[in-house]
Amino acid sequence: MLVGEVPGDAEDRQGHPFVGPAGDLLDRALAEAGIDRESVFVTNAVKHFKFEQRGKRRLHVKPNGAEIKACLYWLDEELRFVAPQLVIALGSTAARALLGRTVTISAVRGRPIPRNDSLHVWVTVHPSSLLRIPEASGRRAEFARFVRELKAARAWLRAQREPVSPRRRSAP
Repeated sequence: MLVGEVPGDAEDRQGHPFVGPAGDLLDRALAEAGIDRESVFVTNAVKHFKFEQRGKRRLHVKPNGAEIKACLYWLDEELRFVAPQLVIALGSTAARALLGRTVTISAVRGRPIPRNDSLHVWVTVHPSSLLRIPEASGRRAEFARFVRELKAARAWLRAQREPVSPRRRSAP
């Protein structure tokens, strides 16, 4: 399961998560990581589009703690319905909603964090942050890191699903 932060303008207009430029980048990263987007449930932590009008553009505004908390009911219901073993939190708002506390992405990025006995959260960047990196070489490097993290999450999940084989015993 992938959890983004909030709908952007394109997502709000189309009614689906990750359909704008960040969604295109996410699709490319998932493909490079060997993850079929159709095989994962994709949603946002905050369900409403909070924006600031700038001319003809609607620019999203970061949700506050009360807005994250207000949407937690629906996120928890999605988690209950999907019942994933691993949720990838795309960005700090998603991480805060899933972990119940503010975290620094750089401190927890790229490793599983237990949420409860059956669910782990894997925190990484939101694809839109990659779009804001001004220099092309930096964007390429961060995109490659993002893909490596998705691959690592996929490998971790596979390892959790594999049955543990009993240790071989030596004959006395």
